[in-house]
Amino acid sequence: MPTDITGTEIFRDGKFEFSKGPVFANVILADEINRAPPKTQSALLEVMQEKRVTYGGKVYEVPRPFFVLATQNPIEQEGTYPLPEAQLDRFLMEIDLGYPSFEEEVKIAVLDGFRKLDEVSKVLDKDEIGNFQREVKEIPVPDHVVNYAVSLVRNTRPENPDSPKIVKEFVRYGAGPRASQFLILSSKALAFIRDKAVPTTEEVRELFPYIVKHRIILHFRAEAEGIKVEEILNEVLKRVKADRF
Repeated sequence: MPTDITGTEIFRDGKFEFSKGPVFANVILADEINRAPPKTQSALLEVMQEKRVTYGGKVYEVPRPFFVLATQNPIEQEGTYPLPEAQLDRFLMEIDLGYPSFEEEVKIAVLDGFRKLDEVSKVLDKDEIGNFQREVKEIPVPDHVVNYAVSLVRNTRPENPDSPKIVKEFVRYGAGPRASQFLILSSKALAFIRDKAVPTTEEVRELFPYIVKHRIILHFRAEAEGIKVEEILNEVLKRVKADRF
């Protein structure tokens, strides 16, 4: 139920008080999110967008930093509920893990349960993470990099005159402005990790498929003809040229 994740009121010491749910943590893992019913999925919307929970007319802020990860099974499997587009758009990126390599699967096969968790030690605290986030936001972005990112996103929309033919034929809805924002923000973060002063079109191009893939809604024709989102995004990358690095 939605209250299982956001929290609910309980009667304690002669009065009702709000008992915070699991979303009031710094890192949230929603395992197999598409197995949750739609009402429960939508309960995450306000938390992911506004970083707060409203219950009983009161607003409860979640702690910072706040980070949500989610896994999902293929939607064609039984007992799953596709996430609504509004919620998908709240996720920064989508990464397909696929199957592990042979060598990785050999290691998985002989793992002794969760024994490795005993060896985990703290690497960063929340204040350090907050400092890194502030530094990333302050990184400047050259105009030609912004223009390249926005052009890529706009070319995923079928109503855009400059979009490739494959987009106009097989895409029902392209990525919105939030994709442009996240593409720039992610490029700044990747440049920060790589110890670059500013992001380049290289970072934008590398991150584009991960930022945009889950924001593309295809026509039924695409499924009928076996057209995948990856093919469309590759065509967009070929079509849109960067001014310079």
